[in-house]
Amino acid sequence: MTESRFSSSREEPARPKARASRGPRGRGREGDKRERILRAATKVFARKGFYATKVSEVAKAAGVADGTIYLYFENKDDLLVSLFEDRILRLLSTLERALAERDTSEARLRCVIEMQLGLLEGERDLAEVITVNLRQSTRLMKQYAAPKFMLYLDSIARVIAEGQKSGAFRADVSPHLVARTIFGALDGIAMTWALGKAEPGGLSRAATQVADILLSGLLAK
Repeated sequence: MTESRFSSSREEPARPKARASRGPRGRGREGDKRERILRAATKVFARKGFYATKVSEVAKAAGVADGTIYLYFENKDDLLVSLFEDRILRLLSTLERALAERDTSEARLRCVIEMQLGLLEGERDLAEVITVNLRQSTRLMKQYAAPKFMLYLDSIARVIAEGQKSGAFRADVSPHLVARTIFGALDGIAMTWALGKAEPGGLSRAATQVADILLSGLLAK
């Protein structure tokens, strides 16, 4: 997270080194078991908090033996980071396809906002784990979660940069600064939604309003 991220819109983003992972990630029974463990971890982390949770509790919630967890994840830290990475990569994959279907920069930016909040709509536990639990470990954020997080910020920044190039967005702002602003706003909304009443449809309504506010300041006059 260097100064150039804020000041330069032309710098090619550095590609982070891949983090080694354990266990199969493919489709089929093994992939399903890994996903079941991740979903169980989401519920237990949200209910008890990351530090108070025992691996055995996640195993019980997933309906697997304690040792099975270690076939897929090195430890509890790896489980939390894998949960974040899995959801971010899923968001990036879905976002890439959706952006290709949008014809204008304004529509693409609205898509980014709707997708980030839409991923968490109806997923209160996931929203709480990502916005609250992961933040409790600065080491995990810096060492493992940051690379995938930067990939996501880069994807938002590209939408802004392309909008500037086409003349749709004002050219006097840094794409990476705008990307951080967007993520920060959406992250804060998701956190208050998760810790509050988690009203159904609340994130979808918020997405429309946030997009209107951001675009009012970003569109070229």
